[in-house]
Amino acid sequence: MTVSHMSRRAMLKGVTALGALAAESGAVHAQAPRRTAPLPLRREFVIRNATVLTMDANIADLARGDVHVRDGAIVAIGPRLNVRARAIDANGMICMPGIIDTHWHLWTTLFRPFVRADVDEVGYFPVSNRLGQLMAPEDSYRSVRLGVAEALSAGVTTVHNWAHNVRSPEHATAELTAMRDLGIRGRFAYGPAQGMPDDQAMDHAGLARIKREWMPNDGMLTLGICSRNVGAMSIGGAARGTLTIEMVKKDWEGARALGVPITVHTSGPSPIMQLEEAGLLGPDLQLVHPLLTTPEERAILKRRGVSYSTAPTGEARRPAAVGVIQLGELLEAGVKASLSTDHTTNYNCDPFVAMRILFALHQHRIGNKIPLAVKRLVQLATLDGAVDLGIANKTGSLTPGKRADIILVRANDINMTPVGDPYEALVSLAQPGNVDTVIVDGRILRQGSRFTGLDHARLVREAREAAMALREKAKWPA
Repeated sequence: MTVSHMSRRAMLKGVTALGALAAESGAVHAQAPRRTAPLPLRREFVIRNATVLTMDANIADLARGDVHVRDGAIVAIGPRLNVRARAIDANGMICMPGIIDTHWHLWTTLFRPFVRADVDEVGYFPVSNRLGQLMAPEDSYRSVRLGVAEALSAGVTTVHNWAHNVRSPEHATAELTAMRDLGIRGRFAYGPAQGMPDDQAMDHAGLARIKREWMPNDGMLTLGICSRNVGAMSIGGAARGTLTIEMVKKDWEGARALGVPITVHTSGPSPIMQLEEAGLLGPDLQLVHPLLTTPEERAILKRRGVSYSTAPTGEARRPAAVGVIQLGELLEAGVKASLSTDHTTNYNCDPFVAMRILFALHQHRIGNKIPLAVKRLVQLATLDGAVDLGIANKTGSLTPGKRADIILVRANDINMTPVGDPYEALVSLAQPGNVDTVIVDGRILRQGSRFTGLDHARLVREAREAAMALREKAKWPA
């Protein structure tokens, strides 16, 4: 692949959609060509008459206010802004930062026809492990594209694509292309391949190639790695791999040499003390599934700047012996925490339900011993996610100067109206169907609960074709 540059004159001649995108951002990187229609242009507009939730401690919420966006950035927030620009009437809607999902295996989205929640033999782990080993780059592209489309429809504007089936750099390119094609902000976590031996080091050469070809870009996508599990066998361990500390050092030191952050599951016996003793904890590390930490471990995580992503919809299904969701304990200890979906094979992306589950389980276990306000849960799903992914300078709150990642939620829908406290309404009542408008980096990707440019029928058709082809390839499941 080569790096090229395109002039404004060439853009006007418009030979390719990729060229048009590159001219807008100022450069073309050695990336796969765009395979969908060009994204909507960034335009100047004003969101008017909304209930504005800023998630910025220095900017007050507004019962009725406006948000001015220009060139993909938030310019101003206030009541009745005196601005001449296209108006988006948000009367009866909640205007808030987009949801930030910090751990999602988008490559598994195609497996919905085959995964069963109530039949272990065709549960999430055996199906994704078996079919994952048969995936071509085009399958990865279609699966991630389907998952990202669902994310956007649920109000997610940033996603951490936890890609633990990178079978080649071409698979990584396919997943990154899908993310870029749909216009979402995110981190791509380059991982191992399903079926990869535990004593085989991760593909640092492939990781370096992807970094060279994709980073930096226009700032929408960043790069990291996802690691195999550490130490003792955990949930899904046989399918996902478990590493000795010696292998962890090889994998992580190679990633750190390239300057990319690391993420790892901790859904079995906690590896925190092992990692601490090996000198492997640091602010570039995100752990996933806070189920079995001790007070001593939480103090260490706070001191080392490690973050934790919780995926409550999936975690709540796990046996009690695996542990409980420790959100309250993490917040009390001052550990950075965030919200995630995990996967969408036998449940859907619903950040509002995820917040409800967290609140219900917290009240059931702890109650007011560790206070948890509904506003704190909305912060967990927005600003805290940006902090976790290291992009709080760009997104996570409605702050002038930050990029315009914004959603509008209809508060007049039958399941929400009449609204009292908007945070209470979001946590207790909202659902993805209430998300009216989704704006990412100033591009209006959904409006009136419909995509503005994505070909929905084609996306569904191609995802179904890919899923059925994988089933035929595997001759299983029937």
